[in-house]
Amino acid sequence: MYVYALVGPSGSGKSHRALWVAKEHDIEYVIDDGLLIYGNSVIAGRSAKKEPTRVGSVKTAVFTSQDHAFEVSQALKQRNAKSLLILGTSDNMVNQIAKRLGLDGVDKTIYITDISSPYEIQQAINTRRTEGKHVIPVPTLEIKKDFSGFMLDPLNIIRRKGMGSYESMGEKSVVRPTFSYLGKYIISEYTIFQLADHISLKSPFVSRISRFRTETAMGYVKIEIDYVLFYGCNIPELFKQIKKDISEEIEKLTSLNIGSMILTAQSIVVPKK
Repeated sequence: MYVYALVGPSGSGKSHRALWVAKEHDIEYVIDDGLLIYGNSVIAGRSAKKEPTRVGSVKTAVFTSQDHAFEVSQALKQRNAKSLLILGTSDNMVNQIAKRLGLDGVDKTIYITDISSPYEIQQAINTRRTEGKHVIPVPTLEIKKDFSGFMLDPLNIIRRKGMGSYESMGEKSVVRPTFSYLGKYIISEYTIFQLADHISLKSPFVSRISRFRTETAMGYVKIEIDYVLFYGCNIPELFKQIKKDISEEIEKLTSLNIGSMILTAQSIVVPKK
């Protein structure tokens, strides 16, 4: 296997450039922050960006866990990978990763300063410091199920091929981990209630929510809502539409994944004339 390395300071835009480097050098697989990526899919590993602390993030990124390293190394062997790009903040870091994955070392190192201008690097660092944003070089849809509760934004990468001609490089995801410069954030149950209440009351058949409960487990949010409804509605059809609307709104605004939603018609009231 021919091993490439992309080296640059934290937040300098390595993940942003990873797909471009892989395509330019015909590299099949990418290792970035503990993940093994092939094309637009995560093949193995776990993301350092999911760790609650910066120290934990670094340990995951360099594969200190034997189980983590074994999983990724086995995936590379089973797929008979011919080329690999390892992202790291230093030559020492990428060499450590290669060693822990049982590889013979790095054959070629590319530095972020070779492919990005000083201005681009500084802009990337400023964004990391001021907004706490990190890039994962796979589509948002691919990682969303594993990043519940993280701020997720899709990022389409396009490069110019010639005058008026552009080439799509693929989609990436922007996340804001809990260990970011902005610190931890919490989305309270009351916030979820307010969103559900706002959507529910758009229906002329909903009088009010009489009971609301949420529970977070395994990265998913379970929601239970009891309603007081106005007489005359088709309850199954009404609940089907409300479920759809609430799920879309909560997932769009909070990035939380809805695991289940139980809606109950607690009582029926007659509208006042």
